[in-house]
Amino acid sequence: MATSFVNRQPAGFRNRVKSVAIIGAGGRSGGVIADALIKGKKHRITALTRSNSTSKLPSGLHDIKEVDYNNRDSLVRALDGQDVLIITMSVMAPRDSQIKLIDAAVEAGVKWIMPNEWGGDHSNVEVSKDALLYDRIAYVREYIEKVGADKTRWISLCCGFWYEFSLAGTEARYGFDFDKKTLTLYGDGNTKINTSTWPQVGRAVASLLSMKILPEDEKDKSPCLVQYNNKSVYVSSFFISQRDMFESVLRVTGDSEKDWTITHEDVVERYRRGKKLMKEGKMVGFGILLYARVFYKDGAGDFNDKLDNHILGLPMESLDDATRVAVAMALSNDTNPLD
Repeated sequence: MATSFVNRQPAGFRNRVKSVAIIGAGGRSGGVIADALIKGKKHRITALTRSNSTSKLPSGLHDIKEVDYNNRDSLVRALDGQDVLIITMSVMAPRDSQIKLIDAAVEAGVKWIMPNEWGGDHSNVEVSKDALLYDRIAYVREYIEKVGADKTRWISLCCGFWYEFSLAGTEARYGFDFDKKTLTLYGDGNTKINTSTWPQVGRAVASLLSMKILPEDEKDKSPCLVQYNNKSVYVSSFFISQRDMFESVLRVTGDSEKDWTITHEDVVERYRRGKKLMKEGKMVGFGILLYARVFYKDGAGDFNDKLDNHILGLPMESLDDATRVAVAMALSNDTNPLD
């Protein structure tokens, strides 16, 4: 875009995102994002899927395109005419898959890419490096900026850990084991962090992509998508501690504290233990160190001063409702543990 205002654009300029392609629309996070966009009825949503995928896609998609990650032409054809590419992929996906998608998106003329980095605040370089994520995140961002040549930009979404997934998960995440009714508190359990539900993140993406792209003129100060070019959007559902989570669990389940066995582990020692397990080839160590690092008392998990919730018009949520979802997941073994 040559200039920064609508009144300086050529005739026919469209000031809204219309077409959105999603990688991983059959997954949990990609699915809720796709659902939110579909329900908003402001975009044309295309799911990109492998030909051998067995994932169930959400209803209401405008198009489904099968792609071969090893065939660049198939990716470019699938992305032709798309304004935005949203990437939600498994942590087990091949490391070069995202780069192949970026290359194809740039060739197809996609204007924005939301890369596969849903989670923490990577502007906190020290924490991101300690979590063993920074190098990969920074590489993808810099790669988009390089090959995109200011025509394709990235926008990341910082939402903290997924609340339902993390609470329902094994002791390696928020410290809860619902089968054994045990809770490991990191230190005193009072350190608060930002955490988000899946629906809140879906709403955030739908709201973000519903913004006008450019301001109308110099006097227009309303939020616009270009304000987030090569930047992060910050959202959160709750700012809570492990003890806050536990109180919600007790309300939802009807348990009393005496029904649970509570232990404490120094959070720095827990981080070191996770790192040691990783070096031994045990993937559960990554989850342990990742979550432990965010609960340090250095504000690692606190990005309240950066939140865009109000700009995006996001609602306040019920902690107990979200906890209820997590408890149901845990009791049905829907936890996706890292062994």
